[in-house]
Order: sequence, then C-alpha cells, then structure tokens
Amino acid sequence: MRQAAAEHILTPAIRTEDFRFYYGSHEALKGITLSVEQNEITALIGPSGCGKSTFLRSLNRMNDLIPDTRTAGEIWIGGKDITKPAEDTVALRKQVGMVFQHASPFPFSIYDNVAYGPRIHGKVRKAELDELVESCLQSAALWDEVKDTLNKPAGSLSGGQQQRLMIARALATKPDILLMDEPTSALDPISGAKIERLIQSLKTQFTIVLVTHNMQQAARISDRTAFFLNGEVKETGRTEMIFNSPVYEETKDYISGKFG
Repeated sequence: MRQAAAEHILTPAIRTEDFRFYYGSHEALKGITLSVEQNEITALIGPSGCGKSTFLRSLNRMNDLIPDTRTAGEIWIGGKDITKPAEDTVALRKQVGMVFQHASPFPFSIYDNVAYGPRIHGKVRKAELDELVESCLQSAALWDEVKDTLNKPAGSLSGGQQQRLMIARALATKPDILLMDEPTSALDPISGAKIERLIQSLKTQFTIVLVTHNMQQAARISDRTAFFLNGEVKETGRTEMIFNSPVYEETKDYISGKFG
C-alpha cells in the first residue's frame, strides 16, 4: 500500500495498525494500516466485496453482532485501542456514530427519533431534550421543514428527509466521529445533493468516514480517499492526488470505470 503525500499529523482521529478481520476462516481485511485525520472527510472506495463496509463497521465494533468473527491488530480512537475485549461498546458507539445506506427511522415521532439516544444515556429533562432535538435538526438541515410537525411519525417524511433525520439522530449522542455507509445511494439526485452539502458542512464539527461507490461524490466532497482492493488498502492520500495521479494501475482503472 502506498501512502500518497504523507503528512506528519500528531493526533489522527482514527489510526489502524495491521488490522485484520475474519469471517470464520475467511480473512476479509488483510493488515489495514490507515490514519483518518480530524475534521476531514475520508472516502473509502473500491469494488463490491473489497472490505470497505467491513472496515467501516469495525470502527465502532458493529461487526461484534455477527457470529463467528474475530479480529487481529489495532484500531486506535481517542487514545484507546478499541479492539480490546474490555472496551465499552455502548460508550464507543456514542463516540462513533453511524448512518446507514437505507434510512431506518424508529416507529416513533420525528422528535422521539432524535431524542431516543440521549434518553438511553440518561438525558430526560424536557427542556434539555427540546434544545438538543432542535440543535440536531438544525445541524442536519431539517429543522425548518419539520419544526411544526415534530409529533408526526418519522415514516411520513420523504426519503431524503428521513436520511437527514438519521443524521440528526446520529448527532444527538454528540459523537466525535461519523461513519456513513453509502448515505445517498438510495436517494434521488436532488436529495443526494442536499446530503452531500450537509456532509461537507458537518466536517467542521466531526471527523467523517464515508463509504461510497460514487466516484464523482468522492471527488466532490472528500479530503482524502482510500482505495480498497481484495481486503487491502491499495492506495491512500489526498483525494485530488488519488483521482488525478494514482500510482497503481488498479486505482486508475477503478476510478475510470474499467472494473468494479
């Protein structure tokens, strides 16, 4: 793996060292060493089945829910190796939020979807919740559209609005890092463009790791790009360098649409 335009950053938000992930005897991730810098958008690209989503879900240990899996190597977040068995995964998932490909609002009101996480973590005073719900919906560029209908079912929102609600819900636990697994792939172009603008605005507050199959999206909104191939990071660096002057032919071929 080649590190393009290496820069000395003292405190990356995420650092993995020789990280490996196994589904049974199958090694899905093969020695991933990668840094994700603070307050940047890092895009993970590569063909289907190359390990992008497996890697993303490893960053908040969502893969723990899958039977017969194991890991080796290290993932450092906030000064801790989060792969250790003693790691508090509830606290980890509060620190590292996640937005999935398909919006999946709870069968509650718009308000209660955003308030759900904070209530679990002990925030129950209505005045606090009211302020937090408004703040998160503002950050997700949804407040003006729903402020008069907060008690309506979340399922009544459009697809694009639901995805912004999922982002607001992720923000409500006040994470440091946001993981996004193809957050616009199920949306129409107009809704997708709104989400892209939102993601770009959020990097001033959060570190964002984004899995995408959309090369134009990665080029438009990410600061850095990591190209995954066959369970490895083949090439990583500043996005403009990866897209304009990749070292490896496989990277160039994937970006140009010759495979994947």
